[in-house]
Amino acid sequence: MRRTLLILLCALGLSGCGIYSFTGTSIQADVKTITIPYVEYKALRVNPSLSNDLTEALQEKFRKLTRLEQVDVDGDLELVCEVTGYDVKATSVTANEQAAQNRLTVTVKVQFTNKKYPEDDVDKSFSAYEDFDATQTLDAVEAGLCETIIEKIVEDIFNATVAQW
Repeated sequence: MRRTLLILLCALGLSGCGIYSFTGTSIQADVKTITIPYVEYKALRVNPSLSNDLTEALQEKFRKLTRLEQVDVDGDLELVCEVTGYDVKATSVTANEQAAQNRLTVTVKVQFTNKKYPEDDVDKSFSAYEDFDATQTLDAVEAGLCETIIEKIVEDIFNATVAQW
């Protein structure tokens, strides 16, 4: 009983100090706000809903897994993203030299600025992909593929910025 109480007190102490939380974030206690502006779309191939879906997914992830207040401008943290790549390429070819599998790849350039702790800044691109059967059109599978790709990219961005993995 004493041991359980001691473990519980230690866990509460660690989560209360603001440096570590059980969601895996390592945000300093004096960092209170984050700005996540709309994700710009700069890829050549167009997906009209991707910027909006990615913006909403990022905002939701930070809202659910951090204590940070989201503000429109001048947050302690700023996460600026742009879609720089949206490409479909064949990944495997049949004996008849026709595509058997295609791959949709999305690339997002991220500039993460920590105004209080600049050593935590991140300037990096993240990519994720999903394969689909070449007998299907991109239009038929695009929404599902993008949903999965967005989940992967958002997780990678979150881990690289506030989880610092």
